[in-house]
Order: sequence, then C-alpha cells, then structure tokens
Amino acid sequence: MTAQSYVVDRYVLDTLMADLVGHDHRPSSFLVYMAILAAHADGRASFSHAELAERTGQSRRTVQSAVENLKRRGLIDVSRQGPTEAATYVPLSPWRKPRPSTGSG
Repeated sequence: MTAQSYVVDRYVLDTLMADLVGHDHRPSSFLVYMAILAAHADGRASFSHAELAERTGQSRRTVQSAVENLKRRGLIDVSRQGPTEAATYVPLSPWRKPRPSTGSG
C-alpha cells in the first residue's frame, strides 16, 4: 500500500485549529473540516452524515452540528443534487484573499 500525502495550508494548523478547538470549543468542526479537506484532495467529496461520522469517529448528530458550524463560518460549501442524495462538500479557504487585479484600464 502506498502512503498518501496531503498539502495543508499552515493557516489550518497554526490558526484555524486553535480557533475552532480552543476558541469555539468545537474540535468536531476541525475534524470534519480535515476529513473534507483530505477527501477533496482525493477527488471524492460527497458524503452522507453517516459516512463523515465514520471517517471522523463521531456521531452523526455531532457531524451535523460541525457541518452547520463550518458552513456558518464560511469554511465549507455544501450542495446537494436532491433531498436523498449525499451532500457534496468543498473546503473553502477564506484566509486566502484574492490578489488585486493590476490590469490597465
């Protein structure tokens, strides 16, 4: 079996972890964000709450709360094709500010 590597912004470990775990007292949100981030890097980011719970070792209810917290904080985007379909999660990086355009005009 080949080991996989993931690239994670320093901000995620240096700032976001302390913010979600320490300040918000929501370590579950950090775990869910990391699971989504890792899955997105693999190209598979569609999960049911039960699948996310299994990946993170948490209850479905805890995962649901974490997803809501991450959405509210602007850290993930969640879409669903239909009411019975698994959600598609996209991790967001709001700390990365787009560079201003330097075009002439």
